[in-house]
Amino acid sequence: MAGEELMSNQKVLSTLIVKWVAISSFAMFLGAAPARAQNSPANYTFLVASGFLCDPGDSATCPALVKSANGDFYQMSGAGTFNTQSKSVTATGTYTYESSSGILLETGVWIATELIRFDSYGLAPGALLNGRRSIGSPKFDPKQLPMSSGPMPTGGLAALRIRLLPMSGGSKTAVLQANCALGKVPAERQTEGIRLSLERNGTEFSLEAGGRVMFLTMRPEASAPVKTSQQEPAPDSAEQPSNQ
Repeated sequence: MAGEELMSNQKVLSTLIVKWVAISSFAMFLGAAPARAQNSPANYTFLVASGFLCDPGDSATCPALVKSANGDFYQMSGAGTFNTQSKSVTATGTYTYESSSGILLETGVWIATELIRFDSYGLAPGALLNGRRSIGSPKFDPKQLPMSSGPMPTGGLAALRIRLLPMSGGSKTAVLQANCALGKVPAERQTEGIRLSLERNGTEFSLEAGGRVMFLTMRPEASAPVKTSQQEPAPDSAEQPSNQ
């Protein structure tokens, strides 16, 4: 009973952390939209099996699930922002690590330490409006998003170096790949979800088994034509009196 209670408390803590991260990251992105659109359009926010990507009680897609060859698996959720120009990243989330038989081996939080790369597949303006995306919260109305100039769904693959911080035991570093299959998706990246590679022992968790990912970026505003001051025509030179 004590073990079950501990696991339940850890799951509650994980859920609260993910919700706080997802809401704060999305709010920060929306609040900074005008400045980003003008100064650095390469900024992105992203959700990994969290926030409005999840329907209540939907365990098939949230959290994201990835397995190793022997059946052990990680479940992960999180959110954050990154900039492809400066390579800066701020992201965090929660995870659990379980054996193939369902024994809980580890649970904790993860934080991103480096953006390794981001490959964009292009904008997907209709992703929030069609049947492919299920919007979990009835309070979220995608029609309220300023689609012409606000955050736009974008497909892509992000590779992040992260640190896994378990509730007990030492930390580990890993590379997390998050793939959103929107836009012009390469043939080898049609499956949406996550992959995880532990750097200490090289263990690969590369069998995506569910999970939604979405990137949001600011659509570059159409550049307003630059008005150049028209040069006043030089006044006709005064006629010089002719010498008779």
